[in-house]
Amino acid sequence: MATEASVSAPGPPQIPGPAQRDHYYWIRSFVAGGVAGCCAKSTIAPLDRVKILLQAQNPHYKHLGVFATLRAVPKKEGFLGLYKGNGAMMVRIFPYGAIQFMAFDNYKRFLSTQMGISGHIHRLMAGSMAGMTAVICTYPLDVVRARLAYQVTGEHRYTGIGNAFQTIYLKEGGVSGFYRGLTPTIIGMAPYAGFSFFTFGTLKSLGLTHFPELLGRPSLDNPEVLVLKTHVNLLCGGVAGAIAQTISYPLDVARRRMQLGASLPDFEKCSTLSKTLKHVYTQYGVSRGLYRGLSLNYIRCVPSQAVAFTTYEFMKQVLHLN
Repeated sequence: MATEASVSAPGPPQIPGPAQRDHYYWIRSFVAGGVAGCCAKSTIAPLDRVKILLQAQNPHYKHLGVFATLRAVPKKEGFLGLYKGNGAMMVRIFPYGAIQFMAFDNYKRFLSTQMGISGHIHRLMAGSMAGMTAVICTYPLDVVRARLAYQVTGEHRYTGIGNAFQTIYLKEGGVSGFYRGLTPTIIGMAPYAGFSFFTFGTLKSLGLTHFPELLGRPSLDNPEVLVLKTHVNLLCGGVAGAIAQTISYPLDVARRRMQLGASLPDFEKCSTLSKTLKHVYTQYGVSRGLYRGLSLNYIRCVPSQAVAFTTYEFMKQVLHLN
């Protein structure tokens, strides 16, 4: 018969198994990516609003340039007009950033260990796959956010996030209404996310390999691991964003116009990717159509990607992911 002492005696400490450790890693990676995405988008919310207004040729602002629009929006809609649609953006961007960064780390590990793909190419492939995964999972939120950001005070079609979801579902074909523009988004996201992660990873690798003392420092959670210094992280992230945006921008313009759907007077000409690109090119040309707002995108994508990559690298140290 077991004694009370033998029953109550503490057993050996429980050490998490591989599956449990992987589970914790995925959760921490998810949180790190979500925080990185929110920090990045919060820094450029006004520029995002102006970008959507210019891309979609909003009648109130289509005759203005980037900086003129930045000045005109507060005058017409108040200072908070610069942040219209940002609530929907924050609801979307946490899972988007979380899924993208988490998926990138796991795709990269899978391609390296399971498929034997290494070197620079696996960063490009993992980045493309991560970007597409994040887009598919969060696309309806992106559509709602674009619709809210396109509205001008006094001409509201939607009263808020919930109303936008309800209206789109009831009046634009149910669930399919939330996936307008998905094709150009997927096509555009592959090179954008791929080259973004590829460029940042390559610059990071080259910097730490050839100039470790100048550009690197020991990680906060693992002194044996070198990480880039903060200002170098910002620079590499900015360069990565600029290159990626240049390659994929016309597809981003097409995506926005298709997302806005019935909000645009010429929406019937923007039903497919090829029709949208042809219509924008024929109607507005290259610089004022396919690349309209690109100067703003350079201004916004550099700090956005810089903050995203820098925050993620920092969160990896805080959450002991190194």
